[in-house]
Amino acid sequence: MSENRPLILVTNDDSIYSKGIKSLVEAVSSLGEVIVVAPDSPQSGMGHAVTIHGILRINEEKIFGDIKAYTTSGTPVDCVKLAISKVLPRKPDLLVSGINHGSNSSINVIYSGTMSAAVEGAVEGIPSVGFSLLDFSADADFRASMKIAHDVAKQILEDKGLPEGICLNVNIPKGSPEEIKGVKICRQAKAKWEENFDNRIDPMGKPYFWMLGEFKNYDKGEDSDEFALSHQFISIVPVHYDLTAYHAISHLQQWTL
Repeated sequence: MSENRPLILVTNDDSIYSKGIKSLVEAVSSLGEVIVVAPDSPQSGMGHAVTIHGILRINEEKIFGDIKAYTTSGTPVDCVKLAISKVLPRKPDLLVSGINHGSNSSINVIYSGTMSAAVEGAVEGIPSVGFSLLDFSADADFRASMKIAHDVAKQILEDKGLPEGICLNVNIPKGSPEEIKGVKICRQAKAKWEENFDNRIDPMGKPYFWMLGEFKNYDKGEDSDEFALSHQFISIVPVHYDLTAYHAISHLQQWTL
């Protein structure tokens, strides 16, 4: 491990065997020393979950050539914590997570294992970015995603950095590089999932529920991530882990308690 080259931690939530993480490793490998620590099975929708009551295992893998790679039995956040505590020789200069198969724009950021890994990096004071491609296909075209991943990582490592406590949520529209119109710095759109639960019966005759839902975008603003993505622009949203609603403090201070 060279002390002169940046140390880059790569993780994800789709597992170490996904095409997305292989694309991300390829995109950033020329920028520094890369070490991969990722789940051994898909962990989508795990949010910021950590393993408390179960054991964690970690195994070295040989799937990225000379690049050191490890699988864990835990969540994406577990991967970041284990990497920092047990795997890496020092704190990384950059954490990149993804490239996720599917959108993590708008409200999806709070459910996303991809983005929770990036948020955990920000908590640890590491410049961190989550990348997501709006394509669930196992054979998705990651060329545009790889280019923006390389460019963003390069910007951060070349002393541009990120503000303290901030990570980036980068979403890329489905399509070839030629179909991408550009990049927009955005805010998170006001949108949500409207779920319903389908009642079903298993083969043993016992009832169960299957969650279904539809994504609803209520935001008409042209500065949101959903607007950018719908017009074939890459969206970049700065995200922070401080969930305090500062604008509501003065209102609550008027209560009589």
